[in-house]
Amino acid sequence: MQGGQDGAAAPGSGSPVAGASAQPATAQGTGAAAAVPAQTAQTAQSAQSAPPQHGAQAAPSPTFSPLYQQIKALILQSLQSGEWKPGEMIPSEMELAARYRVSQGTVRKAIDELAGDNLVARRQGKGTFVTTHHEDVVKFRFLRLVPDEGEPHYGTSRVLECKRLRAPAEIARLLDLRTGDSVVQIRRVLFFSGEATVLDEIWLVGSSFKGLTAEKLTEWKGPMYALFEAEYGTRMIRATEKIRAVAADGATAALLAVPQGSPLLSVERVSYTYGDRPVEVRRALYVTTRHYYQNDLS
Repeated sequence: MQGGQDGAAAPGSGSPVAGASAQPATAQGTGAAAAVPAQTAQTAQSAQSAPPQHGAQAAPSPTFSPLYQQIKALILQSLQSGEWKPGEMIPSEMELAARYRVSQGTVRKAIDELAGDNLVARRQGKGTFVTTHHEDVVKFRFLRLVPDEGEPHYGTSRVLECKRLRAPAEIARLLDLRTGDSVVQIRRVLFFSGEATVLDEIWLVGSSFKGLTAEKLTEWKGPMYALFEAEYGTRMIRATEKIRAVAADGATAALLAVPQGSPLLSVERVSYTYGDRPVEVRRALYVTTRHYYQNDLS
């Protein structure tokens, strides 16, 4: 039995949504960050003032992100490269303003958005820190199953299998891989208050999780996403989910200790790391006799 889990997502009906979105191009590196905003603005003015050639079809007008969005993108690059690791403090607003040669207000607005995305967290009197899946504020962000009574908590899990195989076509599409590329498949049952509550089927990009075994999963004491972050340098940034009601088939009913045909909640998730790169497909079946699925909208 192994402690901890990270929400769930479900073997069952329907296909998950890929949900990857295109990212705007940003300046590379931090050494030349100062020149980026001015150069971008100058390029924008030149593009807008150039008259269209006679007989040529008018090109679509270029779009440019605000300065604070450009600074946010540069900070994200540093997070992705590991310059500031999970749990570490990032430079102060004054230091970042000097580094990027912008105002503190611009840096503050960029950090506000990063904090809103749960990528960094401000701590009163201490500074701003890179969030980690070890913290409750982050780990419960991906655990949406709430008990009817009491507070959300982590139970235990029983790993059924963990194996490396070739990606089926649908999983390859969702993970932006080629059919047949290496993936890791994990199946486990999550227990809350001693009752089997979630049946998880998880697919991971094989190249990002070399050496992951059932033994490592069983020995790890904590959320699975914290293991991925600490041991494999892969941090889950966001996820898309599809939810529907299904009936338990015979095999599922046996694993979850419910009658065949019992109503279950099917949750299919695709999780993304930095660069909006999909790294996990998670399909889970939830028993909601004593739990409900909570989603906060803002």
